[in-house]
Amino acid sequence: MTLHIETPALLFSATSLILLAYTNRFLTLATIIRGLKKAYKEKENRMILLEIKNLNLRLTLIRFMQMAGVLSLFLSVFTMLVLFLDYQLTGIYLFGFSLLALLISLALCFWEINISVDALRLHLSDLTHKELEKEQQPAI
Repeated sequence: MTLHIETPALLFSATSLILLAYTNRFLTLATIIRGLKKAYKEKENRMILLEIKNLNLRLTLIRFMQMAGVLSLFLSVFTMLVLFLDYQLTGIYLFGFSLLALLISLALCFWEINISVDALRLHLSDLTHKELEKEQQPAI
């Protein structure tokens, strides 16, 4: 198998966009957490504390997503250097590790998205319960 120097370069645009998306998710969560912390200081509510705990897990996942994405980009660049120096077998292995790091990053992203969706469903559950109670009440 021969790996050309252009092949690892293909990951640059994809990895850069993924890292940008992860950073946007991080900044959004940071803003939400700051607002929830302020709300919790004003009114100590258990639900707010649970939301902050959930967001803390999501922040941890995003940090690991970013780390795996950066590792993937780093290994891609290192692969290009190794291929430039004409170490074909080492380049193939490094590129494989780069793809593995990208897969890990995407798997963590999938996990974080699932947590996010579950949190939103929980957040909306009180509205659906209230709506069901209204429907079940007899008309006067």
